[in-house]
Amino acid sequence: MQVTMTVNGTEYTREIEGRMLLVHFLRDVLGLTGTHWGCDTSNCGVCVVWLDGEPVKSCTVLAAMAGGHEVRTVEGLANGAELDPIQEGFRQCHGLQCGFCTPGMLMTCRALLDKNPDPTEGEIREAISGQICRCTGYSSIVRSVRWTAVHEAEARNAKEEVAQA
Repeated sequence: MQVTMTVNGTEYTREIEGRMLLVHFLRDVLGLTGTHWGCDTSNCGVCVVWLDGEPVKSCTVLAAMAGGHEVRTVEGLANGAELDPIQEGFRQCHGLQCGFCTPGMLMTCRALLDKNPDPTEGEIREAISGQICRCTGYSSIVRSVRWTAVHEAEARNAKEEVAQA
């Protein structure tokens, strides 16, 4: 069957098997290997991408179901060479260890910050509760999200001050 979807702003049309999962379409067909494939049971969360702006576990979505929709992967976070603030937060606060869970964590945390620009530690922990990290104990991930929230707020305030001047 043929499927057409927009991934990170680019439209793709490909012939696929109807049973192909979105994670395999992204990795094997489009070569976007930033989305990781972990447990195959939707328990670990390493495969999180956005489907029409909402985080989904791509191991539970058929590629055909994403047809006609917009998909955003971790490769779509940065703006050229400029890291997304959540990526910078993970870099600054050591929010990754081995890196296997990092793409899914980044996508989930970016979605959280887009909906709630000032999340509490509890809200962050709840948002990432569907994901497994075996390395960090989550405290550095929570710190990374808080760092990002603070720095994005500072950037917003600076913009407002310039606009008012």
